[in-house]
Amino acid sequence: MSDVVKLPPTILVIDDDAEIRYSLSRVLSSRGYQVAEAPNGEQGIALVKNGPPPDLVFLDVRMGGMSGIEALQHIRSANPRQLVVLMTAFGTAQTAIEAMKYGAFDYVMKPFDPAKVLALAENALKAHADLRAVGDYKPTINADDYREGIVGSSPVMQDVFKVIGQVTASDVTVMITGESGTGKELVARGIWKHSHRSGKPFIAVNCAAIPDNLIESELFGHEKGSFTGATVQRLGKFELCDGGTIFLDEIGDMALATQTKILRVLQQGEIQRVGGTETIRVDVRIIAATNKDLEAMVKAKSFREDLYYRLNVVRIKMPPLRERNEDIPQIVDFCLQNLVKQKKTRVAKVSPEAMAVLVRHRWPGNVRELENVVYRSAVIAQGDAILVKDLPLEIREAVGPVPVADTRVETTAPFVSPAPVTEAPAAAAPPVPPPPPEVPPEPALTLPAALDFVFAQLAAGDDPVLPRLEREMIARAVAADKGDEARSAKRLGLTKAALLKKLREA
Repeated sequence: MSDVVKLPPTILVIDDDAEIRYSLSRVLSSRGYQVAEAPNGEQGIALVKNGPPPDLVFLDVRMGGMSGIEALQHIRSANPRQLVVLMTAFGTAQTAIEAMKYGAFDYVMKPFDPAKVLALAENALKAHADLRAVGDYKPTINADDYREGIVGSSPVMQDVFKVIGQVTASDVTVMITGESGTGKELVARGIWKHSHRSGKPFIAVNCAAIPDNLIESELFGHEKGSFTGATVQRLGKFELCDGGTIFLDEIGDMALATQTKILRVLQQGEIQRVGGTETIRVDVRIIAATNKDLEAMVKAKSFREDLYYRLNVVRIKMPPLRERNEDIPQIVDFCLQNLVKQKKTRVAKVSPEAMAVLVRHRWPGNVRELENVVYRSAVIAQGDAILVKDLPLEIREAVGPVPVADTRVETTAPFVSPAPVTEAPAAAAPPVPPPPPEVPPEPALTLPAALDFVFAQLAAGDDPVLPRLEREMIARAVAADKGDEARSAKRLGLTKAALLKKLREA
């Protein structure tokens, strides 16, 4: 078997100006990149389609014949993963918008700043390496298996699933607690869907979103003329939900007067409309949820003690996302599959480095925040996968730097440069200077040198070095193995139980 040779990244420069091609090629070659040239969009497209595709394309916007925007569309259509940087001397809003609209990685202004060009090329090639690392990405879950939308296989979520299963066979009142964004309503819907009341309505009421002077009318209805604006009789949520399940979200924000009426429903199964005298029987199961400390509110006399005990028959505590970060790859896959199904995006993959960033983030907004970040990143992504650069800046800054991938290409066939262009050079073209002296390759980074660098980075902060290093290694292993805890544990030299414990403690 022949040895695989690592070649430098290949960059294709497409511009109808020979001076520009020459200058840009010299700048890029000075960094060791292999550069090919094409004088127009048609030849550039042919190179991308017919030969080994370059790792990066620099493409002029305004050329004779086919424009750069047209060439960009053809190139991206032929290879959706091809990264293209547009070059322009006209930094108009339309140029920027069209460049991003048709999938350009970025655009650079003429005349060039060599340092900025090299930095942009490095970032683009890093993104190209991330795309290669995605490879034949396989989702960690089948979204159809999680129709309730509650995703996770961590031990804490398994406990939640067990309690849901235990309470579905009865009409017991359930209290769901947890921080905002942890999925309390999904749990309530799961209980309803698997109960004998699933054929009857499920109505969710956000008690914090309804003013105190309207909450009673919303829940219990009102009679015509009972207050200013009550021009017709209105049925409340409890009557509309008769036989079904009502979910009282953020019940800790409910006024004391309304709490008294909720207690009556629980004790006697009766309501009265606002302004009415008739007692109405209702058969409704109540599931309540809150992100507040109801025990403290009871002591402060801001929540009725008798109602608290009536609601808190069975409690389900939803864990924050930071306590089950091993579930993040599954949640991300679930979000992307749903977005693709809803035709909101075509991006269905995440690079290993981007997943590592997502796993390491603390997620103060919990699953709701993660879903928003995934949606935003999928919309921003220019290829078929979410890369680190597509994640919001605040997420990347909070997590810190991720390891830089090797941008060299493993190949047995070198990139084929196009045939020389038979066109006269520009009259004012400068003489060709001699090629720069060869720079010997940097020696491979040894393990001791890498450890010296890592220690210096970790020791610069206030946190102890060893616990932080352990957290970083665990996060990378989990991300690399896409949620396969058994494989991660083996890689780290831990038992699976020990790994799960460390993940919960992280």
